[in-house]
Amino acid sequence: MNKKLLSAAVFLLVALMFHPAWAQEVPTVDRTATGGAQTLEDILRRQQQLEVDEKFRSENIGDPADAPPISAPLGTRGGVSDAEAWRAIRYNEIDPATQVRGPAAEVLIQDGGMPWYKLREGPIITYGGLALLGIIALLAVFYLVRGKVRIEGGPAGTTIERFKAIERFGHWLLAGSFIALGLTGLITLMGRSFLIPVLGPDAFATLAAGSKWLHNNVSWAFMLGLVMTFVMWVAHNIPNKLDWQWLKAGGGIFTKSHPSARKFNAGQKIVFWTVMILGFSVSLSGLSLLFPFHLPMFSDTFGLVNSVLGTSLPTDLAPHEEMQYANIWHSIVAFVMMLAIIAHIYIGTVGMEGAFDAMGNGNVDVEWARQHHDLWVAEVEAKQGKGESS
Repeated sequence: MNKKLLSAAVFLLVALMFHPAWAQEVPTVDRTATGGAQTLEDILRRQQQLEVDEKFRSENIGDPADAPPISAPLGTRGGVSDAEAWRAIRYNEIDPATQVRGPAAEVLIQDGGMPWYKLREGPIITYGGLALLGIIALLAVFYLVRGKVRIEGGPAGTTIERFKAIERFGHWLLAGSFIALGLTGLITLMGRSFLIPVLGPDAFATLAAGSKWLHNNVSWAFMLGLVMTFVMWVAHNIPNKLDWQWLKAGGGIFTKSHPSARKFNAGQKIVFWTVMILGFSVSLSGLSLLFPFHLPMFSDTFGLVNSVLGTSLPTDLAPHEEMQYANIWHSIVAFVMMLAIIAHIYIGTVGMEGAFDAMGNGNVDVEWARQHHDLWVAEVEAKQGKGESS
């Protein structure tokens, strides 16, 4: 590379790093040496997503009046080159017609691709991945410090029915499909960076295609499980004053005293509503991605947010922008759900003695039930007593 050009590039990079106020201004660029084309300065500013003077493009779209005669060699398109024609489209100097039909057919140029890609490949993967590793590490430390929540005095040896078969089916349908969606989603999102170096491009291509197919089809099972669990358990998850007492006592996680609770305690209610609200949201964005350009939802959502909060979110979105927002939102919500579900899995397995039986075979030890859901046990025993007396 020419030493002068290299020196100029180094100087420009240093200037951009240490003089951000100057870098934000749109400089007057002399493009005579480049024949009116973009300069190194333009390229560097665009890479840093800074404002660039686009007049060298917007004012250089060709003039059909300068076209040579049709008889001239290769002169049937006149004096406008392909680059100039696309510039004219970008700056609305011409109104093109296409033979392609569809919701996004009229948008020939859309600038949101690179910012979306950088957000997806940068903060989404970085912070999402760190959050998953962080919650796993935090739970491991918590287990080492607190240990398993034991049944005080040991199991009673007798059981009580906690969940019916249909309830367990709905739970495992939802849980199993979510685990499958989480794994296939992570492969789709992160696989190129982490799995291609291990598996190679050919094996990863097969894995990615299979993951995409599974993700798209298992999503229907997830939505069915979401509806089933909502219908079966919403009545038991309405917040009440008892939940506040449970929260103040820390749910008995940090002490040996267990606060009173009915069928679902405050912690389980938080998990329930987290799964329901975020599950509904991730399902909507998922449907938008399953049926591209046919289920736009962010334009209207941004309009509602603007009217309530007085914000200025964009409401005139191209079909491609709707899909980009859906993709980003889908990923963010999925990561938040995974964090909540990992904590839920911990409590329901290694974190608490006797808890897994509730969804394992539906019956739990009576002593476990009295310690964690004493009011619910009293209700069940009262119903059983009435049934026997009648």
